[in-house]
Amino acid sequence: MFRLFRRAIFLMLIFFGGMVYERMQQQDKCETSGGIWQRAGFCQGG
Repeated sequence: MFRLFRRAIFLMLIFFGGMVYERMQQQDKCETSGGIWQRAGFCQGG
């Protein structure tokens, strides 16, 4: 039972880590193209 719980926690951490990584990549692309990264999570301009 503990293994199942540990696996679920591990998968959630990997999922959220991937979300953070993707968001950082989008922010870098936005800044590279001359846009401004908004706090709400989108690129304005550029």
